[in-house]
Amino acid sequence: MSDTLYHDEILALARAGRAVPRLEGATVTARVDNPICGDRVTVDLTLDGDTVTAVGAKVQGCALCQASVKAIADNAVGRPAGELPDVADRVESYLAGSDTALPWEVLSSFSPVRAAKSRWECVMLPFRAVIKALKERR
Repeated sequence: MSDTLYHDEILALARAGRAVPRLEGATVTARVDNPICGDRVTVDLTLDGDTVTAVGAKVQGCALCQASVKAIADNAVGRPAGELPDVADRVESYLAGSDTALPWEVLSSFSPVRAAKSRWECVMLPFRAVIKALKERR
């Protein structure tokens, strides 16, 4: 495990991410898998109109996936669901090295991942689950 990638803030987010429970009666749910590393993320969203009212998840994956789920769970609630694909795009651009402004302060915790392209998908997998869930809603 790289100390640079798994610094204290990521590890704290990951621990908290393991405590994000699945949601009963979620409005939308989606699962995505990373066949390369075996990570699997299921995300549940409860929506009131277009507003996210709750986020649930189950992560079978690394600390980066767990931390990313926690970032989403803590920041998506109360926001329009329509904003989430833009958040995902901005995170992906940020990881790829752009100077994109991050919409949630906690996302800067993933800055060490920028230098580890093979780990970008770990951060993005929960976002991909959110986007998939929202697409299936339509």
